Amino acid sequence: MTTPSMGQVTIRSVGAGGDGVANMPDGQIYVPFTLPGEVVNVAREKHRATMIALLGASPERQQPACRHFEDCGGCALQHWQDEPYRQWKRDMVVASLKGRGIDVAVDPLVACAPQTRRRAVFAMRKTEKGVLLGFNRHQSHEIIDISECAVTVPEIIARLDDLREVGALLATGTKPFKLAATLTASGLDLAASGCGVLTDVQKRALTALVMKKGFARLSHEGEIIVEPKKPIINFGKVPVPIPPGCFLQATVDAEETMVSLVLSHLGKAKKVADLFCGVGTFALRIAEKSAVHAVENDAAALAALDRGVRHVQGLKPVTIERRDLFRRPFMPKELLGFDAVVFDPPRAGAEEQAQELAKSKVEKVVAISCNPVTFARDLSILVKGGYRITRVTPIDQFLWSPHVEAVAMLVKK
Repeated sequence: MTTPSMGQVTIRSVGAGGDGVANMPDGQIYVPFTLPGEVVNVAREKHRATMIALLGASPERQQPACRHFEDCGGCALQHWQDEPYRQWKRDMVVASLKGRGIDVAVDPLVACAPQTRRRAVFAMRKTEKGVLLGFNRHQSHEIIDISECAVTVPEIIARLDDLREVGALLATGTKPFKLAATLTASGLDLAASGCGVLTDVQKRALTALVMKKGFARLSHEGEIIVEPKKPIINFGKVPVPIPPGCFLQATVDAEETMVSLVLSHLGKAKKVADLFCGVGTFALRIAEKSAVHAVENDAAALAALDRGVRHVQGLKPVTIERRDLFRRPFMPKELLGFDAVVFDPPRAGAEEQAQELAKSKVEKVVAISCNPVTFARDLSILVKGGYRITRVTPIDQFLWSPHVEAVAMLVKK
């Protein structure tokens, strides 16, 4: 194990991971919780360092919104004032696009309000003193017990003690595990993972506790333990009974912003393909005006979308298809007849699908991504194929983190 070296550094910028960056003779070092222009004493180990003392603070530094900031590891940038923080996030999208030779106007960042994240994944562990519930310390496996959170909805934070009770019954020893809590229209949906094999005695006790506390559902590794109420998420007119652990946009406000952008670009398109559709975040809104073919590889998500749409009148036709778009992207011939395509892939992007889409005659495309690097790569493929980017909008769906969402609109004549 190497011994950290001590020294004084000046922070030149904030890197893509949210840490301050200092230029040294042997390369860059990364110092969490620092800002451009700040002078700090650090303990350095290779290319990472820990701030020991802040010698010269930036005028852009502000008081963090949460008492656990710098300890719990959930947020990276609460100490940065809103305007420079938002400019930095927008600049990440701009830089990624320019790195691919794309020089287009980028909208101002759509801001995210505190206490709006509707899903939190807590780290938990049983100890002699009780159950720890919180997040892992930065660059560590240590769980920091929390009593508040500046990004998560109050409906979840108000139930921390109840979640600890659930965790006490889930724990099979001192091994850490995860408990995700999602706010739905039916109440909190809880999804545990990493608890090991649950006994029948545990399951009976958990069932009684979940019923008593009024939670909508508890699942473990995708298996439903108890479900007093179907957890429902409303997508436009359609209430969808979501499966355990399914993907949802992090905040309702960001989702509504993205939906508005998508619908404005689609206009009067008669037939739309929604690729990587999930449980129908976009498809079910689009179906209010256009026929939709919704494509997704997750069988449970597709089944939930199908169940939701079957009980709602007044929508245009919605068809579904289970398909691995990484292995079997839609080919240009298959896209004939579609006026528009919407795609919102995982962080890895949709390189294979973008290559086939670039060869197609689809007139309008909306690309959505939470990773500026793969977003820019996929857009560059479409641009080389004859598409023109008409608008790019970055959205701060992940407040005080280094992650940023982006929506691009493209047309092809």
